[in-house]
Amino acid sequence: MFNNLNFIFMKTKISFLAFVVIFGMSNFNATAQSTDLTVGKTKFSIEIDPATFAFNGYSAHLRIQPKSCNHLIYGVGIYAMDMPAFFVDMNSNNADKGWQVRINNAIGIFGEHHFSQVNKGFFVGSQISAQQFLIENDNQSGDEKFTNGLIMGYGGYTLQPFKFPLYFKAWGGVGYTSKISGENILGGQEYEIAPISVFATLHVGYTF
Repeated sequence: MFNNLNFIFMKTKISFLAFVVIFGMSNFNATAQSTDLTVGKTKFSIEIDPATFAFNGYSAHLRIQPKSCNHLIYGVGIYAMDMPAFFVDMNSNNADKGWQVRINNAIGIFGEHHFSQVNKGFFVGSQISAQQFLIENDNQSGDEKFTNGLIMGYGGYTLQPFKFPLYFKAWGGVGYTSKISGENILGGQEYEIAPISVFATLHVGYTF
C-alpha cells in the first residue's frame, strides 16, 4: 500500500476537503476547550512551507477550526522536497558519504492546541505522517525508495502582523520514525534511518 503513494496522493487531492471536514468535526470534545467558548463559524486555513519550494518540492496544508472551538485546529497536509545536505549529515553514519535524499511524497494529519487563539501566539501540536523517501548515492548507480512512518510532537509561535488574516507560523518538533516498507540499501551501501527525527520550519498561511 505504502509503495504506491503516488496513487494515494491522487485520491487524496480529490477527497482532501471532505476528509478534513469529517476528521475535524468528529469526536470533538467540549472539555478540551476553555470555559469562555463563543458561538462562531467553522474556519478554514491554507498553509504552505516556502522551504519545500526552495528545495525543489511542494507543500499544501488544509486546516479546520471547528465551530465554537477557540483553541483547537485539525488538518491534513501533503509535501515533498530534496533534503538539504545538513539534514542528511545530522546522522553521522550518513555524513559525507555521497547520499542524495528526497522526500518523494508525504502525507500527514495534524492536531494543534493554540493557547491564546487559533493562529495567534504560542501553540503545541502533533502529527502522524507517512513519508516516501528516494535515495541516490554519488558512488552507486540507480536509486531506491522506502517509506517511513512518523509520529512527531511540535511547538511554535504564530505571528499575524496585518489586519487581514495572513499569518506566519514558526515551529519545530521531535519525532519517532521507523521504516514501514521499501529498501534503504543501495549497491550494498546502507542509508541509516535514525529513529529520532528533528525538524524545524516556517509556514505561511491564510484563514478564510
